[in-house]
Amino acid sequence: MIEGVGLKRLKVYCDDRGYFAETLREDDPFFNGFAQSSVTLSYPGVIKAFHWHKKQDDYWYVVKGSAQVVLHDLREGSPTKGQTDVYYLGDENRSLLFIPRGVAHGYRVLGPEPVVLVYYVTAAYNPQDPDEQRIAWDDPAIGFNWQTQNK
Repeated sequence: MIEGVGLKRLKVYCDDRGYFAETLREDDPFFNGFAQSSVTLSYPGVIKAFHWHKKQDDYWYVVKGSAQVVLHDLREGSPTKGQTDVYYLGDENRSLLFIPRGVAHGYRVLGPEPVVLVYYVTAAYNPQDPDEQRIAWDDPAIGFNWQTQNK
């Protein structure tokens, strides 16, 4: 696992009305507070990658659908610099993913349904000084193969 990344498996409480799960708590070991919450919907087959932040950490929770989330550590001095990790979040894997600043991240929508992603960030978005550093989804320095590998 990339240094500093956190994965919290959610406890889901189901009954005949539906389900309930706590996603983020102030007593989670990686909690750094948050300044903004946002939601995005992406259609099947879409790849949204890569970007990273200098000033903020992210907390990601896939509310609906399934996503292949890819992280790549860009941080100088990190023991996992250059490492790429993959997580599968969504309907079959209710988890909250903590992504520290300096770790590039993106995702691909899996399956026939859109993905709904709710994310919290530790610094509010500033359109005059956006903390969004972009890297192409197919950047050869990362070298991630987004195609499904049939086995």
